[in-house]
Amino acid sequence: MPISMRRLFSITAVASLTVPFHSQTLLGSPASPDPLDAAPSRFATLDGARVHYKSLGDPAAKTAVVFVHGWSCDLTSWRAQVPAFDGKARMLLVDLPGHGKSDRPAIDYTMERFARAVEAVMKDAGVERALLVGHSMGTPVIRQFWRLFPQKTLGLVAVDGALRSYFKDAGAVDKFTAMFSGPDFPKTIDGFLNSTFVASTPEAVKTDVRKMASGATQAVAVSAMRGQFDPAIWKDDPIGVPLQVIVAKSPIWNADYFAYVRTLNPSAEIVEIPDAGHFVMMEKPAEVNALLLAFAAKTGVAKGTCASTSAAPAL
Repeated sequence: MPISMRRLFSITAVASLTVPFHSQTLLGSPASPDPLDAAPSRFATLDGARVHYKSLGDPAAKTAVVFVHGWSCDLTSWRAQVPAFDGKARMLLVDLPGHGKSDRPAIDYTMERFARAVEAVMKDAGVERALLVGHSMGTPVIRQFWRLFPQKTLGLVAVDGALRSYFKDAGAVDKFTAMFSGPDFPKTIDGFLNSTFVASTPEAVKTDVRKMASGATQAVAVSAMRGQFDPAIWKDDPIGVPLQVIVAKSPIWNADYFAYVRTLNPSAEIVEIPDAGHFVMMEKPAEVNALLLAFAAKTGVAKGTCASTSAAPAL
């Protein structure tokens, strides 16, 4: 896969997580009950369609950490984060419309619709304000949430997701998304996934990413890909809430990009994690969880923690 494909997908790629791999690593035993699987499914409603989510932690809490997955993924992308936040914060994990167990109506899957779905989930769960964590495509989703619902936004965390687009016009977007519109969609998406892996990406993560993507429908995938690159949403408006940026160390996340992020939020906390691919929260869960917990504590969503990380220091 050409390196340019990898650069593009680093902004948009799907995310997934293996149950056997991480349950053994994080929970201590293959037989340990998985808290995410054990949590009951719940459904909010947006424009007559069901939006699936799971709520973990104190159901009476009015603040929460809301986890938003990436392109063609679902809420299990964040499986490795659930044990780390257990007992420290309420969590909402969302299947965006068209993904996971949510309904798949014949609509345009825009970042605004996804953001409204997150807000519908918060309402259904009784959560008034949230720290939103978005991976890949989840980053423009949570940024759109901030634009629509600033009073409900305590902070944003972009996990290997972009705050600016490489596409500057609709024609370029159409050309890029066209490759997913043909009859070889399964083969195309598999090749696309391969471009996101690095030498250190565990085989278990690769397997589960492919498994996750196998559940994607072509209509939703193409629409969501087009929606996230809609030039209308890529603006230079400030981000006026606490902002954390966690990225895998890569040439695509360079000094120019980090300088741009600081034009949006001068106090942004930016951290690079070495030896990881696009699925950084799955490949390096201990490092990412420590960063997320510390940031959640700063924003008042999580109980204080003295967790440490071997990730690169904040820039």
